[in-house]
Amino acid sequence: MAGPSRKKSGSSAGVSLPADLDLETLYGASGAVGEELFDEEEDELIIVPPVRLLPREELAAEALRVPLFEQAIRLAGWVGSGRPVDEFGELGREQEELAAAELGLGEGDVGVLAVARAWTLALDLALVELGEPDSEGADTARPTAALTALTGEDPEAVLEAWQLAATTIADVVVEADLDPNELAALEEASEGRDEEESEAMYERLETAREQASGLLDDALQVLYEAKAFAGTEAEETVPLGVLAALLVVPDGEEPTEEMLGDITAVMVALDPMLQDLADIGVLDYRPIDPALFDESGSDEDAEPVAPFDPDLEVDDDEAARFGLARLTALGVHQVRQWLLEEGYEAPLIGDLARGTAAELLEGICEAVNVLPEEEIAEWLVDREPLPAAAELLAAARGNDLTGPMRRLLCATALDSLDDGAEPALREVLGDPELAGLATTWLAGRGVEDFDPPGRPVMLWTMVDTLAAQLIEAGPEESAFAEFLEQLSSEEQPAQLFAELWRIEHPYTTAVLEAVGERHPDKATAKEARKAAYKARSRMGSQR
Repeated sequence: MAGPSRKKSGSSAGVSLPADLDLETLYGASGAVGEELFDEEEDELIIVPPVRLLPREELAAEALRVPLFEQAIRLAGWVGSGRPVDEFGELGREQEELAAAELGLGEGDVGVLAVARAWTLALDLALVELGEPDSEGADTARPTAALTALTGEDPEAVLEAWQLAATTIADVVVEADLDPNELAALEEASEGRDEEESEAMYERLETAREQASGLLDDALQVLYEAKAFAGTEAEETVPLGVLAALLVVPDGEEPTEEMLGDITAVMVALDPMLQDLADIGVLDYRPIDPALFDESGSDEDAEPVAPFDPDLEVDDDEAARFGLARLTALGVHQVRQWLLEEGYEAPLIGDLARGTAAELLEGICEAVNVLPEEEIAEWLVDREPLPAAAELLAAARGNDLTGPMRRLLCATALDSLDDGAEPALREVLGDPELAGLATTWLAGRGVEDFDPPGRPVMLWTMVDTLAAQLIEAGPEESAFAEFLEQLSSEEQPAQLFAELWRIEHPYTTAVLEAVGERHPDKATAKEARKAAYKARSRMGSQR
Protein backbone atom coordinates (compact mmCIF):
# COMPACT_ATOMS: atom_id res chain seq x y z
CA MET A 1 0.00 0.00 0.00
CA ALA A 2 1.09 3.54 -0.59
CA GLY A 3 1.48 5.92 2.31
CA PRO A 4 -1.49 7.92 3.56
CA SER A 5 -2.37 11.07 1.65
CA ARG A 6 -5.40 12.36 3.52
CA LYS A 7 -5.76 16.10 3.76
CA LYS A 8 -5.00 17.57 7.18
CA SER A 9 -4.97 21.13 8.41
CA GLY A 10 -6.36 21.20 11.92
CA SER A 11 -6.43 19.27 15.11
CA SER A 12 -9.92 17.87 14.86
CA ALA A 13 -11.95 16.07 12.25
CA GLY A 14 -14.13 17.95 9.79
CA VAL A 15 -16.38 14.91 9.44
CA SER A 16 -16.74 12.21 12.09
CA LEU A 17 -16.49 8.50 11.61
CA PRO A 18 -19.46 6.44 12.83
CA ALA A 19 -17.87 5.81 16.21
CA ASP A 20 -16.80 9.48 16.51
CA LEU A 21 -13.18 8.49 16.16
CA ASP A 22 -10.15 10.63 16.82
CA LEU A 23 -8.82 11.43 13.36
CA GLU A 24 -5.61 12.97 14.66
CA THR A 25 -4.27 9.45 15.13
CA LEU A 26 -5.64 7.96 11.92
CA TYR A 27 -3.74 5.11 10.34
CA GLY A 28 -0.01 5.03 9.84
CA ALA A 29 3.02 3.64 11.46
CA SER A 30 6.41 3.66 13.03
CA GLY A 31 9.15 1.98 11.12
CA ALA A 32 12.05 -0.15 12.34
CA VAL A 33 13.06 -0.08 15.98
CA GLY A 34 14.48 3.31 16.90
CA GLU A 35 13.09 4.95 13.78
CA GLU A 36 9.87 6.81 13.03
CA LEU A 37 7.97 6.88 9.77
CA PHE A 38 6.51 10.27 8.94
CA ASP A 39 4.24 11.51 6.19
CA GLU A 40 6.67 13.07 3.72
CA GLU A 41 4.53 16.13 3.02
CA GLU A 42 3.56 17.03 6.57
CA ASP A 43 6.18 15.48 8.89
CA GLU A 44 3.37 13.98 10.91
CA LEU A 45 3.71 10.69 12.71
CA ILE A 46 0.91 8.45 11.52
CA ILE A 47 -0.39 5.71 13.76
CA VAL A 48 -2.06 2.41 12.93
CA PRO A 49 -4.54 1.29 15.61
CA PRO A 50 -4.39 -2.27 16.92
CA VAL A 51 -6.95 -4.75 15.62
CA ARG A 52 -8.17 -8.21 16.49
CA LEU A 53 -7.86 -10.99 13.90
CA LEU A 54 -9.68 -14.28 13.53
CA PRO A 55 -7.50 -17.40 13.86
CA ARG A 56 -5.82 -18.26 10.58
CA GLU A 57 -7.86 -21.47 10.24
CA GLU A 58 -11.08 -19.44 10.42
CA LEU A 59 -9.73 -16.87 7.95
CA ALA A 60 -8.89 -19.67 5.51
CA ALA A 61 -12.41 -21.07 5.90
CA GLU A 62 -13.81 -17.59 5.22
CA ALA A 63 -11.66 -17.33 2.10
CA LEU A 64 -13.03 -20.59 0.72
CA ARG A 65 -16.53 -19.14 1.08
CA VAL A 66 -15.73 -16.09 -1.09
CA PRO A 67 -17.68 -16.81 -4.31
CA LEU A 68 -15.08 -15.60 -6.83
CA PHE A 69 -12.22 -17.39 -5.09
CA GLU A 70 -14.26 -20.56 -4.67
CA GLN A 71 -15.32 -20.43 -8.34
CA ALA A 72 -11.71 -20.08 -9.49
CA ILE A 73 -10.76 -23.19 -7.49
CA ARG A 74 -13.71 -25.20 -8.80
CA LEU A 75 -13.07 -24.09 -12.37
CA ALA A 76 -9.42 -25.11 -12.14
CA GLY A 77 -10.57 -28.52 -10.91
CA TRP A 78 -13.09 -28.73 -13.74
CA VAL A 79 -10.21 -28.57 -16.22
CA GLY A 80 -9.37 -32.13 -15.17
CA SER A 81 -6.90 -33.84 -17.48
CA GLY A 82 -6.96 -30.89 -19.86
CA ARG A 83 -9.22 -28.43 -21.69
CA PRO A 84 -8.56 -26.73 -25.03
CA VAL A 85 -7.65 -23.05 -24.94
CA ASP A 86 -6.74 -20.49 -27.59
CA GLU A 87 -3.31 -18.99 -28.14
CA PHE A 88 -3.97 -16.47 -25.36
CA GLY A 89 -4.85 -19.18 -22.83
CA GLU A 90 -8.57 -18.36 -22.91
CA LEU A 91 -11.25 -21.04 -22.88
CA GLY A 92 -13.40 -19.55 -25.62
CA ARG A 93 -17.17 -19.21 -25.74
CA GLU A 94 -17.98 -22.89 -26.19
CA GLN A 95 -15.89 -24.05 -23.22
CA GLU A 96 -17.08 -21.12 -21.10
CA GLU A 97 -20.73 -22.04 -21.69
CA LEU A 98 -19.96 -25.67 -20.90
CA ALA A 99 -18.17 -24.75 -17.67
CA ALA A 100 -20.95 -22.37 -16.62
CA ALA A 101 -23.55 -25.10 -17.11
CA GLU A 102 -21.61 -27.86 -15.35
CA LEU A 103 -20.51 -25.66 -12.41
CA GLY A 104 -23.86 -23.93 -11.99
CA LEU A 105 -22.50 -20.42 -12.62
CA GLY A 106 -25.46 -19.17 -14.61
CA GLU A 107 -26.87 -19.20 -18.10
CA GLY A 108 -26.02 -17.23 -21.22
CA ASP A 109 -23.87 -14.13 -20.89
CA VAL A 110 -24.17 -14.17 -17.09
CA GLY A 111 -22.59 -17.60 -16.86
CA VAL A 112 -19.95 -16.81 -19.48
CA LEU A 113 -18.93 -13.66 -17.62
CA ALA A 114 -18.69 -15.56 -14.31
CA VAL A 115 -16.49 -18.21 -15.95
CA ALA A 116 -14.29 -15.58 -17.59
CA ARG A 117 -13.68 -13.82 -14.26
CA ALA A 118 -12.99 -17.07 -12.42
CA TRP A 119 -10.67 -18.25 -15.21
CA THR A 120 -8.66 -15.04 -15.12
CA LEU A 121 -8.20 -15.42 -11.37
CA ALA A 122 -7.27 -19.10 -11.73
CA LEU A 123 -4.55 -18.10 -14.19
CA ASP A 124 -3.32 -15.29 -11.93
CA LEU A 125 -3.07 -17.74 -9.04
CA ALA A 126 -1.31 -20.33 -11.24
CA LEU A 127 -4.01 -22.88 -10.47
CA VAL A 128 -3.93 -23.84 -14.16
CA GLU A 129 -1.14 -23.78 -16.72
CA LEU A 130 -0.76 -24.29 -20.43
CA GLY A 131 0.34 -27.85 -21.12
CA GLU A 132 1.40 -29.87 -24.12
CA PRO A 133 -0.84 -29.54 -27.23
CA ASP A 134 -3.45 -32.27 -27.61
CA SER A 135 -3.52 -34.83 -30.45
CA GLU A 136 -4.95 -32.22 -32.79
CA GLY A 137 -2.27 -29.68 -31.96
CA ALA A 138 -4.54 -27.42 -29.92
CA ASP A 139 -3.22 -25.75 -26.77
CA THR A 140 -4.52 -27.21 -23.51
CA ALA A 141 -4.77 -26.05 -19.92
CA ARG A 142 -4.23 -28.35 -16.97
CA PRO A 143 -4.40 -27.96 -13.16
CA THR A 144 -1.20 -27.37 -11.20
CA ALA A 145 0.14 -28.49 -7.86
CA ALA A 146 -1.07 -25.16 -6.43
CA LEU A 147 -4.64 -26.35 -6.90
CA THR A 148 -3.87 -29.58 -5.05
CA ALA A 149 -2.68 -27.54 -2.05
CA LEU A 150 -5.93 -25.57 -1.98
CA THR A 151 -8.14 -28.62 -2.15
CA GLY A 152 -6.30 -30.28 0.71
CA GLU A 153 -6.49 -29.25 4.36
CA ASP A 154 -3.72 -26.66 4.49
CA PRO A 155 -5.17 -23.35 5.77
CA GLU A 156 -1.85 -21.56 5.19
CA ALA A 157 -1.90 -22.45 1.49
CA VAL A 158 -5.50 -21.27 1.19
CA LEU A 159 -4.82 -18.00 2.99
CA GLU A 160 -1.67 -17.36 0.98
CA ALA A 161 -3.54 -17.92 -2.29
CA TRP A 162 -6.42 -15.69 -1.21
CA GLN A 163 -3.99 -12.93 -0.22
CA LEU A 164 -2.45 -13.10 -3.68
CA ALA A 165 -5.93 -12.91 -5.20
CA ALA A 166 -6.78 -9.83 -3.13
CA THR A 167 -3.52 -8.11 -4.06
CA THR A 168 -4.00 -8.94 -7.74
CA ILE A 169 -7.51 -7.51 -7.80
CA ALA A 170 -6.42 -4.41 -5.88
CA ASP A 171 -3.79 -3.81 -8.58
CA VAL A 172 -6.36 -4.40 -11.32
CA VAL A 173 -8.90 -1.95 -9.90
CA VAL A 174 -6.26 0.76 -9.79
CA GLU A 175 -5.41 0.13 -13.45
CA ALA A 176 -9.10 0.12 -14.33
CA ASP A 177 -9.45 3.60 -12.86
CA LEU A 178 -7.09 5.05 -15.48
CA ASP A 179 -8.52 7.16 -18.29
CA PRO A 180 -9.20 4.85 -21.27
CA ASN A 181 -8.73 7.77 -23.67
CA GLU A 182 -5.25 8.33 -22.28
CA LEU A 183 -4.45 4.65 -22.68
CA ALA A 184 -5.66 4.67 -26.29
CA ALA A 185 -3.64 7.80 -27.05
CA LEU A 186 -0.57 6.22 -25.46
CA GLU A 187 -0.97 3.15 -27.64
CA GLU A 188 -1.24 5.34 -30.75
CA ALA A 189 1.81 7.36 -29.74
CA SER A 190 3.77 4.15 -29.15
CA GLU A 191 2.79 2.75 -32.53
CA GLY A 192 3.76 6.03 -34.19
CA ARG A 193 7.06 5.90 -32.33
CA ASP A 194 6.66 9.46 -31.09
CA GLU A 195 9.06 8.94 -28.20
CA GLU A 196 8.69 12.36 -26.58
CA GLU A 197 4.90 12.31 -26.61
CA SER A 198 4.85 8.70 -25.48
CA GLU A 199 7.12 9.44 -22.52
CA ALA A 200 4.97 12.38 -21.44
CA MET A 201 1.88 10.20 -21.56
CA TYR A 202 3.59 7.48 -19.55
CA GLU A 203 4.38 10.06 -16.88
CA ARG A 204 0.78 11.27 -16.79
CA LEU A 205 -0.50 7.71 -16.56
CA GLU A 206 1.94 6.87 -13.78
CA THR A 207 0.79 9.95 -11.87
CA ALA A 208 -2.84 8.93 -12.37
CA ARG A 209 -2.02 5.40 -11.25
CA GLU A 210 -0.35 6.67 -8.08
CA GLN A 211 -3.32 8.95 -7.35
CA ALA A 212 -5.80 6.10 -7.81
CA SER A 213 -3.67 3.81 -5.67
CA GLY A 214 -3.36 6.46 -2.95
CA LEU A 215 -7.11 7.07 -2.98
CA LEU A 216 -7.86 3.38 -2.56
CA ASP A 217 -5.20 2.99 0.15
CA ASP A 218 -6.59 5.91 2.12
CA ALA A 219 -10.13 4.59 1.84
CA LEU A 220 -9.07 1.17 3.11
CA GLN A 221 -7.13 2.71 5.97
CA VAL A 222 -10.18 4.72 7.10
CA LEU A 223 -12.22 1.50 7.05
CA TYR A 224 -9.44 -0.22 9.01
CA GLU A 225 -9.61 2.50 11.64
CA ALA A 226 -13.39 2.25 11.80
CA LYS A 227 -13.11 -1.50 12.34
CA ALA A 228 -10.47 -1.03 15.05
CA PHE A 229 -12.50 1.38 17.15
CA ALA A 230 -16.03 0.20 16.45
CA GLY A 231 -18.05 -1.44 19.18
CA THR A 232 -20.78 -2.76 16.91
CA GLU A 233 -21.15 -3.87 13.30
CA ALA A 234 -23.11 -0.68 12.59
CA GLU A 235 -20.16 1.41 13.76
CA GLU A 236 -17.82 -0.56 11.50
CA THR A 237 -19.89 0.47 8.50
CA VAL A 238 -18.93 3.77 6.88
CA PRO A 239 -21.27 5.55 4.43
CA LEU A 240 -19.48 6.16 1.16
CA GLY A 241 -20.20 9.88 1.41
CA VAL A 242 -18.55 10.08 4.83
CA LEU A 243 -15.62 8.03 3.57
CA ALA A 244 -15.15 10.36 0.60
CA ALA A 245 -15.48 13.44 2.80
CA LEU A 246 -12.73 12.18 5.11
CA LEU A 247 -10.44 11.94 2.08
CA VAL A 248 -11.32 15.39 0.72
CA VAL A 249 -12.07 17.78 3.58
CA PRO A 250 -9.06 18.96 5.60
CA ASP A 251 -9.36 18.17 9.30
CA GLY A 252 -11.10 20.87 11.26
CA GLU A 253 -12.75 22.45 8.22
CA GLU A 254 -16.31 22.45 6.95
CA PRO A 255 -16.88 21.25 3.37
CA THR A 256 -17.30 24.07 0.86
CA GLU A 257 -19.46 23.92 -2.27
CA GLU A 258 -16.35 23.09 -4.27
CA MET A 259 -15.44 20.33 -1.83
CA LEU A 260 -18.91 18.82 -2.15
CA GLY A 261 -18.24 18.38 -5.84
CA ASP A 262 -14.89 16.78 -5.08
CA ILE A 263 -16.56 14.45 -2.56
CA THR A 264 -19.00 13.33 -5.23
CA ALA A 265 -16.14 12.70 -7.67
CA VAL A 266 -14.31 10.61 -5.07
CA MET A 267 -17.47 8.61 -4.42
CA VAL A 268 -17.80 7.88 -8.13
CA ALA A 269 -14.12 6.87 -8.36
CA LEU A 270 -14.23 4.62 -5.30
CA ASP A 271 -17.52 2.88 -6.10
CA PRO A 272 -16.25 0.43 -8.78
CA MET A 273 -12.99 -0.17 -6.88
CA LEU A 274 -14.83 -1.13 -3.72
CA GLN A 275 -17.26 -3.33 -5.65
CA ASP A 276 -14.37 -5.35 -7.10
CA LEU A 277 -12.71 -5.70 -3.69
CA ALA A 278 -16.03 -6.85 -2.28
CA ASP A 279 -16.11 -9.59 -4.92
CA ILE A 280 -12.90 -11.07 -3.52
CA GLY A 281 -14.09 -10.78 0.09
CA VAL A 282 -12.10 -7.77 1.33
CA LEU A 283 -15.24 -5.74 1.91
CA ASP A 284 -18.92 -5.93 2.56
CA TYR A 285 -20.08 -3.22 0.21
CA ARG A 286 -23.41 -1.80 -0.87
CA PRO A 287 -22.71 0.19 -4.06
CA ILE A 288 -24.24 3.49 -5.06
CA ASP A 289 -27.81 3.08 -6.23
CA PRO A 290 -27.72 3.55 -10.04
CA ALA A 291 -30.99 5.48 -9.81
CA LEU A 292 -29.10 8.28 -8.07
CA PHE A 293 -27.18 9.03 -11.24
CA ASP A 294 -28.45 11.79 -13.46
CA GLU A 295 -30.64 10.07 -16.03
CA SER A 296 -30.45 13.11 -18.25
CA GLY A 297 -26.75 12.49 -18.79
CA SER A 298 -25.97 9.89 -21.40
CA ASP A 299 -22.25 9.57 -20.81
CA GLU A 300 -20.68 7.14 -18.41
CA ASP A 301 -19.13 9.94 -16.37
CA ALA A 302 -22.49 11.09 -15.02
CA GLU A 303 -22.38 11.85 -11.31
CA PRO A 304 -24.98 11.15 -8.61
CA VAL A 305 -27.81 13.68 -8.53
CA ALA A 306 -27.37 14.33 -4.81
CA PRO A 307 -23.74 14.60 -3.68
CA PHE A 308 -22.78 14.08 -0.06
CA ASP A 309 -24.05 17.00 2.01
CA PRO A 310 -23.39 16.96 5.78
CA ASP A 311 -26.32 19.35 6.31
CA LEU A 312 -28.79 17.14 4.45
CA GLU A 313 -30.99 15.15 6.81
CA VAL A 314 -31.75 11.70 5.41
CA ASP A 315 -32.85 8.48 7.05
CA ASP A 316 -30.66 5.38 7.18
CA ASP A 317 -32.31 3.73 4.19
CA GLU A 318 -31.83 6.82 2.04
CA ALA A 319 -28.21 7.23 3.17
CA ALA A 320 -27.51 3.58 2.30
CA ARG A 321 -28.40 4.32 -1.33
CA PHE A 322 -25.21 6.40 -1.55
CA GLY A 323 -23.08 3.38 -0.65
CA LEU A 324 -22.00 1.61 2.54
CA ALA A 325 -18.67 -0.11 3.19
CA ARG A 326 -16.98 -2.08 5.94
CA LEU A 327 -14.00 -4.39 6.05
CA THR A 328 -14.64 -8.09 6.51
CA ALA A 329 -12.52 -10.19 8.86
CA LEU A 330 -10.51 -11.17 5.78
CA GLY A 331 -10.25 -7.52 4.80
CA VAL A 332 -8.82 -6.51 8.17
CA HIS A 333 -6.24 -9.26 7.83
CA GLN A 334 -5.34 -8.21 4.28
CA VAL A 335 -5.10 -4.46 4.91
CA ARG A 336 -2.87 -5.22 7.87
CA GLN A 337 -0.67 -7.38 5.61
CA TRP A 338 -0.37 -4.54 3.12
CA LEU A 339 0.56 -2.13 5.91
CA LEU A 340 3.22 -4.50 7.23
CA GLU A 341 4.66 -4.93 3.74
CA GLU A 342 5.03 -1.15 3.51
CA GLY A 343 7.02 -1.12 6.76
CA TYR A 344 4.24 0.14 9.01
CA GLU A 345 3.80 -1.08 12.55
CA ALA A 346 0.33 -2.63 12.66
CA PRO A 347 -0.14 -4.18 16.12
CA LEU A 348 -2.66 -6.77 17.22
CA ILE A 349 -4.81 -6.48 20.32
CA GLY A 350 -3.18 -8.64 22.97
CA ASP A 351 0.40 -8.08 21.82
CA LEU A 352 1.19 -6.42 25.16
CA ALA A 353 -0.84 -8.86 27.26
CA ARG A 354 1.40 -11.88 26.89
CA GLY A 355 3.91 -11.03 29.60
CA THR A 356 3.97 -10.00 33.24
CA ALA A 357 1.94 -7.20 34.78
CA ALA A 358 5.06 -5.02 34.73
CA GLU A 359 5.49 -5.66 30.99
CA LEU A 360 1.80 -4.96 30.43
CA LEU A 361 1.73 -1.62 32.23
CA GLU A 362 5.07 -0.39 30.93
CA GLY A 363 4.23 -1.54 27.41
CA ILE A 364 0.99 0.43 27.40
CA CYS A 365 2.80 3.50 28.73
CA GLU A 366 5.38 3.34 25.95
CA ALA A 367 3.11 2.44 23.03
CA VAL A 368 1.63 5.12 20.78
CA ASN A 369 -0.89 2.76 19.15
CA VAL A 370 -2.60 0.80 21.87
CA LEU A 371 -6.09 0.29 23.28
CA PRO A 372 -5.30 0.06 27.02
CA GLU A 373 -8.60 -1.40 28.19
CA GLU A 374 -8.45 -4.10 25.52
CA GLU A 375 -4.90 -5.07 26.52
CA ILE A 376 -5.82 -5.13 30.18
CA ALA A 377 -8.89 -7.28 29.50
CA GLU A 378 -6.73 -9.72 27.52
CA TRP A 379 -4.18 -9.90 30.34
CA LEU A 380 -6.86 -10.63 32.95
CA VAL A 381 -8.32 -13.58 31.03
CA ASP A 382 -8.00 -16.80 33.08
CA ARG A 383 -6.19 -15.03 35.94
CA GLU A 384 -7.38 -15.39 39.53
CA PRO A 385 -8.29 -12.04 41.17
CA LEU A 386 -5.97 -12.19 44.18
CA PRO A 387 -2.65 -13.03 42.46
CA ALA A 388 -3.55 -10.76 39.55
CA ALA A 389 -4.18 -7.83 41.90
CA ALA A 390 -0.95 -8.46 43.80
CA GLU A 391 1.07 -8.56 40.59
CA LEU A 392 -0.56 -5.40 39.22
CA LEU A 393 0.03 -3.47 42.44
CA ALA A 394 3.68 -4.50 42.54
CA ALA A 395 4.09 -3.35 38.93
CA ALA A 396 2.44 0.00 39.73
CA ARG A 397 5.02 0.99 42.32
CA GLY A 398 7.72 3.51 41.51
CA ASN A 399 8.22 7.26 41.79
CA ASP A 400 9.52 7.53 38.23
CA LEU A 401 8.12 9.45 35.25
CA THR A 402 5.78 6.68 34.07
CA GLY A 403 4.67 5.79 37.59
CA PRO A 404 1.45 7.89 37.50
CA MET A 405 0.30 6.23 34.28
CA ARG A 406 1.11 2.76 35.61
CA ARG A 407 -1.01 3.42 38.68
CA LEU A 408 -3.86 4.80 36.57
CA LEU A 409 -3.74 1.67 34.41
CA CYS A 410 -3.49 -0.50 37.51
CA ALA A 411 -6.63 1.13 38.89
CA THR A 412 -8.42 0.43 35.61
CA ALA A 413 -7.43 -3.22 35.79
CA LEU A 414 -8.37 -3.56 39.47
CA ASP A 415 -11.86 -2.21 38.70
CA SER A 416 -12.44 -5.36 36.65
CA LEU A 417 -11.61 -7.69 39.55
CA ASP A 418 -14.15 -9.01 42.02
CA ASP A 419 -13.96 -9.05 45.80
CA GLY A 420 -11.44 -11.88 45.71
CA ALA A 421 -8.79 -9.19 45.16
CA GLU A 422 -9.52 -7.45 48.48
CA PRO A 423 -6.65 -8.95 50.53
CA ALA A 424 -4.10 -7.62 48.03
CA LEU A 425 -5.57 -4.10 48.36
CA ARG A 426 -5.53 -4.25 52.15
CA GLU A 427 -1.90 -5.34 51.99
CA VAL A 428 -0.79 -2.04 50.39
CA LEU A 429 -2.67 0.37 52.68
CA GLY A 430 0.65 1.15 54.35
CA ASP A 431 2.40 1.92 51.05
CA PRO A 432 2.37 5.71 50.40
CA GLU A 433 2.38 5.19 46.64
CA LEU A 434 -0.53 2.72 46.58
CA ALA A 435 -2.57 3.56 49.68
CA GLY A 436 -4.73 6.15 47.93
CA LEU A 437 -5.47 3.74 45.08
CA ALA A 438 -6.32 0.96 47.54
CA THR A 439 -8.55 3.25 49.60
CA THR A 440 -10.57 4.23 46.53
CA TRP A 441 -11.00 0.58 45.52
CA LEU A 442 -12.05 -0.61 48.99
CA ALA A 443 -14.41 2.30 49.62
CA GLY A 444 -15.97 1.79 46.21
CA ARG A 445 -16.97 -1.73 47.28
CA GLY A 446 -18.44 -0.63 50.59
CA VAL A 447 -15.53 -1.83 52.73
CA GLU A 448 -15.29 0.21 55.94
CA ASP A 449 -13.12 -1.71 58.41
CA PHE A 450 -9.78 -0.16 57.48
CA ASP A 451 -7.85 2.94 58.47
CA PRO A 452 -7.65 5.44 55.59
CA PRO A 453 -4.25 7.00 54.93
CA GLY A 454 -3.37 10.42 56.29
CA ARG A 455 -3.64 13.72 54.44
CA PRO A 456 -0.03 13.73 53.11
CA VAL A 457 -0.66 10.42 51.36
CA MET A 458 -3.96 11.62 49.92
CA LEU A 459 -2.32 14.83 48.69
CA TRP A 460 0.42 12.78 47.05
CA THR A 461 -2.28 10.62 45.44
CA MET A 462 -4.03 13.77 44.22
CA VAL A 463 -0.86 14.95 42.48
CA ASP A 464 -0.24 11.45 41.14
CA THR A 465 -3.74 11.14 39.67
CA LEU A 466 -3.66 14.59 38.08
CA ALA A 467 -0.20 13.86 36.69
CA ALA A 468 -1.55 10.71 35.02
CA GLN A 469 -4.36 12.74 33.47
CA LEU A 470 -1.88 15.30 32.17
CA ILE A 471 0.33 12.58 30.70
CA GLU A 472 -2.58 10.77 29.09
CA ALA A 473 -4.65 13.58 27.62
CA GLY A 474 -3.26 16.97 28.64
CA PRO A 475 -4.81 19.75 30.71
CA GLU A 476 -7.98 19.73 28.57
CA GLU A 477 -8.94 16.33 30.00
CA SER A 478 -12.45 16.53 31.47
CA ALA A 479 -11.42 14.97 34.80
CA PHE A 480 -8.72 17.61 35.18
CA ALA A 481 -11.25 20.34 34.43
CA GLU A 482 -13.63 18.88 37.01
CA PHE A 483 -10.89 19.01 39.62
CA LEU A 484 -10.34 22.68 38.87
CA GLU A 485 -14.03 23.35 39.48
CA GLN A 486 -13.89 21.53 42.83
CA LEU A 487 -10.89 23.46 44.13
CA SER A 488 -12.82 26.55 45.12
CA SER A 489 -15.78 24.67 46.61
CA GLU A 490 -14.01 21.90 48.54
CA GLU A 491 -10.67 23.42 49.53
CA GLN A 492 -9.19 26.74 50.47
CA PRO A 493 -6.88 27.19 47.44
CA ALA A 494 -4.18 29.06 49.31
CA GLN A 495 -4.03 26.43 52.06
CA LEU A 496 -4.17 23.54 49.59
CA PHE A 497 -1.37 24.87 47.40
CA ALA A 498 0.72 25.67 50.48
CA GLU A 499 0.61 21.94 51.17
CA LEU A 500 0.87 20.67 47.60
CA TRP A 501 4.10 22.40 46.65
CA ARG A 502 5.87 20.47 49.40
CA ILE A 503 4.73 17.08 48.07
CA GLU A 504 7.68 14.96 46.91
CA HIS A 505 6.45 13.90 43.51
CA PRO A 506 8.19 14.24 40.11
CA TYR A 507 5.11 15.95 38.66
CA THR A 508 4.23 18.36 41.47
CA THR A 509 5.49 21.40 39.59
CA ALA A 510 3.80 20.38 36.33
CA VAL A 511 0.45 19.84 38.03
CA LEU A 512 0.57 23.19 39.80
CA GLU A 513 1.59 24.96 36.61
CA ALA A 514 -1.33 23.34 34.75
CA VAL A 515 -3.74 24.51 37.46
CA GLY A 516 -2.24 27.98 37.26
CA GLU A 517 -2.75 28.09 33.50
CA ARG A 518 -6.24 26.58 33.38
CA HIS A 519 -8.16 27.58 36.51
CA PRO A 520 -10.92 30.05 35.60
CA ASP A 521 -10.67 31.95 38.89
CA LYS A 522 -7.81 34.44 38.65
CA ALA A 523 -7.03 34.42 42.39
CA THR A 524 -6.89 30.62 42.50
CA ALA A 525 -4.76 30.49 39.36
CA LYS A 526 -2.37 33.01 40.90
CA GLU A 527 -2.03 30.91 44.08
CA ALA A 528 -1.28 27.84 41.96
CA ARG A 529 1.43 29.69 40.00
CA LYS A 530 3.03 30.88 43.25
CA ALA A 531 3.01 27.32 44.56
CA ALA A 532 4.50 26.05 41.30
CA TYR A 533 7.31 28.60 41.64
CA LYS A 534 8.05 27.39 45.18
CA ALA A 535 7.99 23.75 44.07
CA ARG A 536 10.37 24.53 41.21
CA SER A 537 12.71 26.38 43.57
CA ARG A 538 12.65 23.51 46.05
CA MET A 539 13.49 21.02 43.30
CA GLY A 540 16.33 23.25 42.14
CA SER A 541 17.80 23.52 45.64
CA GLN A 542 17.81 19.72 45.97
CA ARG A 543 19.97 19.17 42.89
